[in-house]
Amino acid sequence: MELSYWLIFGIPIVAFLYASIGHGGASSYITILTFAGYATAIVKPSALMINVVISLVAFLIYFKTVNFPWKLFLNLVLFSIPFSFLGAKVNVDPSIYRKILGVLLLFPVARFLNILPASGKFKVEMKLWIIAVLGTTIGFVSGLIGIGGGIILSPILLLFGWLNFKETSAVSALFIFVNSLSGLFSVYQQGQIFQNIQISDPFYKNMGFFILLALLGGLFGAFYGARRFNHSVLMNILNAVLLIASFKLIF
Repeated sequence: MELSYWLIFGIPIVAFLYASIGHGGASSYITILTFAGYATAIVKPSALMINVVISLVAFLIYFKTVNFPWKLFLNLVLFSIPFSFLGAKVNVDPSIYRKILGVLLLFPVARFLNILPASGKFKVEMKLWIIAVLGTTIGFVSGLIGIGGGIILSPILLLFGWLNFKETSAVSALFIFVNSLSGLFSVYQQGQIFQNIQISDPFYKNMGFFILLALLGGLFGAFYGARRFNHSVLMNILNAVLLIASFKLIF
């Protein structure tokens, strides 16, 4: 399989867009690789690898701009990490896999179109049992699909009125980082990293190159998102991309 412009241009652009809002972008890396014709065996670990890099970059940049809510974050990951590990052990039928991903892509669209409120419009009391339900559910789904879970966590944190936009971006970025590591370790433990992929495959041979492209896109995206950007135009473009991808994956 030859490398396509889908990958060369798509990966850094996705990294830029997602890092600007504190996300890793695994859902869209999965979409790009799936549309490029790669099997789940390479798509899932590849997306998680890139996700780890981009979410860490986004967190380090956003962390400097907020008073980070460590207590909330630690409670979330206490429940999410083991369930992300368990979810990554479940093998999903490819057709179900694509449909689940397509539905998940609608979460950030709803958030960015303000179908879900930005913050403070609703206020849910921050109780441990609610945090536990969120952590376990999002963690399991993240491991199952091969994402970090930020696309689900962010709109919920904003909907509940627990954090503002930049705090949510910082928490989501670190949440994505730890869950992606947990899912990646689970996949590795099962011996599924690039299972049945030939060493001559162009994507496999150039994994370092694609991670570098993603890193450059993520660095610029996180910097401008945390310190410079007016998000309106950027979010409209991202919404259009996500809606198209979601439609194709579901139908």
